[in-house]
Amino acid sequence: MLRAALTQTVNAYPDMPSSVAGLAALRGRLEDVRRANLEHHAGLIGKAAAAGAKIVCLGELFSAPYFALHKDALWLDLAESAETGPSVRAMREAAARFGTIVIAPIYELDDRGGRFNAAVVIDEQGRVLGRYRKTHIPCGTNEQGEFAETFYYGRSEGPCNAPSGEILGGNPYFPVFNTSVGKVGVAICYDRHFEGVVKSLAAAGAEVIFSPAVTFGAKSRRLWELEFLVDACRHRLFIGGSNRLGAEKPWGQEYFGGSHFAGPDGEKLADLSTDARLVISDLDLDALRRPDPSGWALARDARPGLY
Repeated sequence: MLRAALTQTVNAYPDMPSSVAGLAALRGRLEDVRRANLEHHAGLIGKAAAAGAKIVCLGELFSAPYFALHKDALWLDLAESAETGPSVRAMREAAARFGTIVIAPIYELDDRGGRFNAAVVIDEQGRVLGRYRKTHIPCGTNEQGEFAETFYYGRSEGPCNAPSGEILGGNPYFPVFNTSVGKVGVAICYDRHFEGVVKSLAAAGAEVIFSPAVTFGAKSRRLWELEFLVDACRHRLFIGGSNRLGAEKPWGQEYFGGSHFAGPDGEKLADLSTDARLVISDLDLDALRRPDPSGWALARDARPGLY
């Protein structure tokens, strides 16, 4: 049985401006914003580990507010290295200190100046196993607000980056990480809507897929649980979806939370946490090796070439 955790929290920096016009006051203070969120999340990792969690997935772009609600070049300076940046350094230290695997979604700056929405996978010894870069980047509006992500970062172009043997599968866009607790994949937010993503991760052997997200709006709320439940059942694996819970200054956009784990039989798993900022569930990975209780054998009975 694997005890796993998700965070659902909002920006922890206490001195955010009260208006969008006031964001200019953060110039030169972005490291303070990052530091507050790193300390906040290290505390949540410690709390999850104390409750028995062996793997913890943080939220999308966890070290800052969700800045893509508007276009402002201020936030470009938050991008950092996925190998040596302050977020990865802090999360490596937290992973080793608490003895838990950490999935840390960051705003990445590569050595060519490219920016990406990436998740770094860190083992319980504090070693970086690799990263996944978000493949599908949304840009649009709904009835609640804007998501201008293409202004801030580009899409993945096959970013596998790990020591030999740590990544499974032949698709460089969708790596599966061979961790001490199981085979782990990542699909970041908008990726979850594309049917080939979970299919590719499942084909590479994923047992647990983590989907860190920042999502809002009526349609997103209606489908948030349904998509994960159907994909977990269809591909016979576990999916954990993490979303922010609450609102962030200065935008005031409300995030609905709803973080949860979905199981291979189409069930929403029980949340064992007493802290609203965490979701903790037990994942019975042995169930993935038992016959489907429905009698279905979807992988066996699929007809290749038809779809």
